Amino acid sequence: MTVAATGSVAARLDRLPLSRPHYGLLFLGGLGYTFDGMDAAVVAFLLPSAQAAWSLSNGQLGLIGSATPFGYLIGATIAGLLGDRIGRRRVMMYALAFYAVFSVVSAAAPNYPFFVGARVLAGVGTGAESAIIAPFLAEFVPAARRGWFVGALAGFFSFGYVTAALIGRFVVPAAADGWRYAQLLTAVPVIMLLWWRRSLPESPRFLVSQGRTAEADAVVDAIEKRVQSATGRPLPPIPATAPETERARTAVGLFGALRFLWSRPMAARTAVTWLIWFVITFSYYGFFSWIPTLLVQRGITVTKSFEFSIIIYLAQIPGYFSAAWLCERADRKNTIAIYLAGAAVSAYWLSQTSTPLTITIAGAVLSFFLNGTYAGVYAYTPEVFPTWIRATGAGLSSAFGRIGSILAPSLIGLFSASLGFAGVFGLTTVVLVIGVAGTVIFGLSTAGRSLEDLSARAQ
Repeated sequence: MTVAATGSVAARLDRLPLSRPHYGLLFLGGLGYTFDGMDAAVVAFLLPSAQAAWSLSNGQLGLIGSATPFGYLIGATIAGLLGDRIGRRRVMMYALAFYAVFSVVSAAAPNYPFFVGARVLAGVGTGAESAIIAPFLAEFVPAARRGWFVGALAGFFSFGYVTAALIGRFVVPAAADGWRYAQLLTAVPVIMLLWWRRSLPESPRFLVSQGRTAEADAVVDAIEKRVQSATGRPLPPIPATAPETERARTAVGLFGALRFLWSRPMAARTAVTWLIWFVITFSYYGFFSWIPTLLVQRGITVTKSFEFSIIIYLAQIPGYFSAAWLCERADRKNTIAIYLAGAAVSAYWLSQTSTPLTITIAGAVLSFFLNGTYAGVYAYTPEVFPTWIRATGAGLSSAFGRIGSILAPSLIGLFSASLGFAGVFGLTTVVLVIGVAGTVIFGLSTAGRSLEDLSARAQ
């Protein structure tokens, strides 16, 4: 059986019903996002302990909060460029191993500078992992269900955040070195995930983009057999009008990629995608990096602040999965705009609150909308870039967003005294409103369209 005889790789993949083989990919990719979320979230619960251990100022705490996102920026950029050269799967595996090693190193940090450096390097691993999973797995999924699938995939971040909150509540306060044990707990399970992922195939769309059509055909043959076995029904016919798989293209370097991404056909797509990533990441990390510490500084005990944070983090779960559902029905662009608008209203509400109860309720609503936005963004981003540069485009978008995550914790740490609680979240409101406007005006409708159709319009 050959691609030439049976239709394009894209057409064969897009006509498959979503079934057990796809859910297996969702589970293995989702576990990676769970550990990424744990690593990102646990930092917020380490800040009070690190402050006490090394007598740190708010500015120094802000640098810790920015360390991991700075690593994300580097990792996302590297993952994108390598993903379009050596393959999505290999980058994903190397990134996860790199993260596990440096997470353990950061747990043993003897001083503040060493700890910050280790957190940067751990962030390189998680940034690369986060940037590569969505474009990798999106290339296996039929167009009709891609929005839900990638949105649900991003939803696994919420499980990591909730787990990190539980670690912050029960592990960090349990011993003087609880904050070190917490970091070990985020790294050790990764070894099992690496073992499970050995069987994952490379993306057939990537293989075709590299001219490796025989390998791509073999991967699709295996997937078709597994889908037919799982469903117990004959496979749907390949549509005669299905778009052809993209032609092979040579991956380019960073500057070549930037020239293409900002060329006339691609500039609007790139601009709005980078804007959305910056807005959501700035708001997200500004909020989640500081909410436990801000609660403590308003007279709430560390233990109570962590309990309130668990409630806030639990709101992530319905936020992600409601947006994943909406992505199929209201389009990715509209879903992003709706949830960004909800986040803007919630951030303003939070800026006007003063009691622990109202802060927690407003914070939970903001958490719901911020994470729903992320589900839309993760579904949207791989769709707007052609296959041959998809990993690079997604990686650079994520990397640009990480500038927001680097700036937000530090800016809040430096200016919280002058801006106050209301000013901090008032600023977040303004940033979110800008994101809503950019998405509504310049966003691209992608629901139900094949990746190849979207790519053809960008050439």
